Amino acid sequence: MKTVRSDKCNNVEKEDFKCPCTYTGCSRHGICCECLHYHRGKDQLPACYFTAEQEKTYNRNIDFFIECRDK
Repeated sequence: MKTVRSDKCNNVEKEDFKCPCTYTGCSRHGICCECLHYHRGKDQLPACYFTAEQEKTYNRNIDFFIECRDK
């Protein structure tokens, strides 16, 4: 069975108050499904995977995530 991937969010609920991203120019702020698709496409992780201090670096690389977790 083939899995069909959709880039469209079926259930979009803007969750600004829960979003830890501090990048003020982000058009996906609070729209988790769009944020995940965007960062996954760049081999990155979204802000919610990082601590508040790590998130402020705007470094979303998976290697950075692993490095932070190995400390």
